[in-house]
Amino acid sequence: MDTEFARTFLAVTAAGNFVGAAAKLHVTQSTVSARIKTLEQQLGTPLFRRGRGGAELTAAGRRFLRHAKVLVRTYEQARHDVGLSSGFSAGLTLRGRIALWEGFLPNWVNWMRQTAPDISLRLEIGFEEETTQGLVQGDVDIGVLYTPQSRPSISAEYIFGESLVLVTSSPDRHWQDASYVHVDWGPEFLVQFAARFPDVDTSAQRVNIGWLAMQLITHHGGSAYFPLRMVRQQIQSGVLFPVEDSPLITLPVYMVYPLDRQAPHITTAINGLRELGAEEEQRQSLAELSRNT
Repeated sequence: MDTEFARTFLAVTAAGNFVGAAAKLHVTQSTVSARIKTLEQQLGTPLFRRGRGGAELTAAGRRFLRHAKVLVRTYEQARHDVGLSSGFSAGLTLRGRIALWEGFLPNWVNWMRQTAPDISLRLEIGFEEETTQGLVQGDVDIGVLYTPQSRPSISAEYIFGESLVLVTSSPDRHWQDASYVHVDWGPEFLVQFAARFPDVDTSAQRVNIGWLAMQLITHHGGSAYFPLRMVRQQIQSGVLFPVEDSPLITLPVYMVYPLDRQAPHITTAINGLRELGAEEEQRQSLAELSRNT
């Protein structure tokens, strides 16, 4: 069986429809339909029930799901292992939000290099949807993100609470003007922000990545919410200033991983994230306590 068929099947399963799968795979919807039709002919049974609501797995489709994951994962693992030098025993792919690569995930990489130097690491940046799809398809071993998408085969485990602080480049300027940059830190952040600032107009500048907001503020001034980890040094050096009396917004950080993956090197990586998450949680708590005193 062509692994591309299994990969397409997993993409449709993750997206819930053929249109979304085609977009993720960068192919046409007719190509997705043709691949699924061929796969169903090879297996001799329908895998999806098509309807206006999308594509829902049949009983046979649910049974094939586990096998499709194994097919794709085996291929990816083989491709990775063949490319490994003799100094590595296994490979691991971790994908995380770009903001979490500021401090936290690099610390985990260093922890892995010291604890499991024989493990080859593939490190990626990704948003929640594509990370979840990578986990379902077997392309990603562990994801670290803010708002995990629920999937029966994936575990989402809380590792620490991310404190976001409102900062400005000029303490003498009111932050609620066109220089405010509204960062999409995910649905939970947007809900909390709207509850705290129901009258603030956020339409002047909107970005989907915190790094981009930092570039705008660094070059042209302004204000935005950032994880405290990202701006702690700038605050201490007087480059950025916390907005007086502004509330912290806390987002839970999760690690997500497939329940059917129990390889020792993945368990080691998960334990490292737990350990460093507990340390980060303590730092965040101390910083919040200091801010309130």
